[in-house]
Amino acid sequence: MNTAKTSIATTRSVTYIRVSAFTPLMDTLLKSHVFLPPLLARHSISMRELKDPYALIPLHRYVAFLEDAAEAAGDPAFAARLGAHFKPADMGPMGILFSLAPTIRIAFERISKYVNALQSATNSGLAEDDGAIVWHYRISDRTIWPRRQDAEYSLAASCQLVRSCFSTGLNPLEVHFEHESPEDTGPLARLFRAPIFFGQANNRLVYSVEDADRVYRSEDTQLTMILEHHLNDLIGEVEAQEAFSDKVRLLIQLYMGRRPVTTRFLAEELGISVRSLQRQLGAEGLSVRQLMREHRAELATGLLEQSGTSVSDVAQALGYADSAVFSRAFKQWTGAPPRMSARASNSPSRQPGPDD
Repeated sequence: MNTAKTSIATTRSVTYIRVSAFTPLMDTLLKSHVFLPPLLARHSISMRELKDPYALIPLHRYVAFLEDAAEAAGDPAFAARLGAHFKPADMGPMGILFSLAPTIRIAFERISKYVNALQSATNSGLAEDDGAIVWHYRISDRTIWPRRQDAEYSLAASCQLVRSCFSTGLNPLEVHFEHESPEDTGPLARLFRAPIFFGQANNRLVYSVEDADRVYRSEDTQLTMILEHHLNDLIGEVEAQEAFSDKVRLLIQLYMGRRPVTTRFLAEELGISVRSLQRQLGAEGLSVRQLMREHRAELATGLLEQSGTSVSDVAQALGYADSAVFSRAFKQWTGAPPRMSARASNSPSRQPGPDD
């Protein structure tokens, strides 16, 4: 019997980050007396490239550089500590736009909208769930791994932006990370001052709706318009050229594991009818079922590749009632049980390279 299986793409897409994201990192490394030239050379990054804040460098090189920088600094929580000192200006016009927002909700909506002005291959969004807003951040290119430092830096910086721009004593309700728990979680606990969960389907900051919707200031609408125009120029025509299926994929990623994701729900979120949703996906040769299966398979594979992650943990992260149901689904997608995938990825003989 010929059973169709989901294909897990491993080819790296063309992804980038703007040099402006490097500036606070470089300053901190210099103060830590880390000798930068060999570290930069290892990732094919030149000092000349770093002089133009709007220049682009490959995202996977930046992420790998962050991992090596933490090792060079002798501090596993290096990037999180760096993020805890983040200022709006460190993010350029997007950071200033964040600081001008009247509410925390609007600030995160703007980050989600304009994140691709700073880096590509990144999914960011805001959802409301049971009296809380959930902001998520994740590099969509699964071949970029490990990426603990990038995730911790991004969430710590965002948490610090909330404190510096809105309320210094405001802590998240929860913090979620996609990577496994480090040996020492103390530094992260002290930085976030909130419960932290590891091995999750996404990197998330959770705040109460009450805090998120509190009005802190009147907005300078003219300055906001100027900054938004500038950010739209940086993004170019990316959003206009975005495939309809990409919007559906983003919603699936945003809500997977947090609530039932149905065709009707997706259509409501997009403001269209179920028939229109199905017709537009069909024009691309796709369906909601196929996109759900692809996302679950990709996410499950990524989680299983992390050492110490159990099948039951992955099942819970993907919203399955129990591990048996998930195991049957995973075998249908890939042709192999999840335990076999976990054993293969955690085998001592497996030596991932920098692009793995």
